[in-house]
Amino acid sequence: MAAYPADLTRDLFVTGLRNAHALEQQALALMDRQLDRLVNYPEVADHLRLHRGETEGQITRIEEILDKLQESHSGLKDAALSIMGNLAALGHTFAEDEILKNSFANFAFENFEVASYRSLLTVADAGSFAFAVPLLERSLREEEAMASWVIENVPTLTLKYLSLKAGNQTAGR
Repeated sequence: MAAYPADLTRDLFVTGLRNAHALEQQALALMDRQLDRLVNYPEVADHLRLHRGETEGQITRIEEILDKLQESHSGLKDAALSIMGNLAALGHTFAEDEILKNSFANFAFENFEVASYRSLLTVADAGSFAFAVPLLERSLREEEAMASWVIENVPTLTLKYLSLKAGNQTAGR
């Protein structure tokens, strides 16, 4: 691999970590709003609660890496993305098929996080931040697992939605 200036890789790594921290704050907001509204999909709620715990761990790992670099997360980015997460989740509340729209959005969001962690791992390798690699790899595996779960469950959720709707029950959430 080519050698890159240390200040360049460090700056990109810190920026990426701050962005990932804010992204995870946004993820918490999205999950919390969805959990507030889930009625007929306990399997989704259970998985969101599990992933919420993983997300809190991801935030802790990012903060650990930033601490070792003697840096901190960006409170402004965290706040802005948390608000955006709340607004995004609220946007689907008006949809008759809220559960499906949330699932589609969750799949996209999880894949965005996967890409973010892959990029961070690339910069960690390029910048010789080996201490961060196991922490970032753990977060990457968690995000990949959640993305897989979401996409694998779209058919099941869709059929459950149809079944509830056919029975004149609350199907959207």
